[in-house]
Amino acid sequence: MTSYEVEAVATVVGGHARVQDDYQGGVQAVIRLNDAYPLETLQGIEEFSHLTVTWRFHLAQPEDVQLHARSPRGNPEWPATGTFVHRNHRRPNQLAVSYPRLLDVHGRDLIVADLDAVDGTPVLDIAPYFEQMGPRGPIRQPAWPGEMLADYWRAVVERP
Repeated sequence: MTSYEVEAVATVVGGHARVQDDYQGGVQAVIRLNDAYPLETLQGIEEFSHLTVTWRFHLAQPEDVQLHARSPRGNPEWPATGTFVHRNHRRPNQLAVSYPRLLDVHGRDLIVADLDAVDGTPVLDIAPYFEQMGPRGPIRQPAWPGEMLADYWRAVVERP
């Protein structure tokens, strides 16, 4: 197999303190561009409402990868599906793509909301979200992702 070496271009600062399956919505975080990149690499990004952020599940371990069919979140009511049908850290390269809202830009800091990565997450790529690059045609999916993710973007619930 071909392998690629990539370096993080930024790091998530703040936001979610721990990994969790749900309640990802409303939390603000900073995507801080590494000093190796000049500020002009962000020039014009403030014109966009959303970003496409590729990041790595840095708290995952190689042994977390599962190359077999399994029910999402271990729920037997949902069908067993293959590794490439899941969107979690059990994938071979342990990568994720998120579409946070861009709230503001302060120098190297991109202030975002609704980024489902935790504090310290290495960001491998940042791009503006172009509406024209989104899915074409009607979206089709089975019922279980909607059931599983019903609370995914709900605001964080405060616990006493």
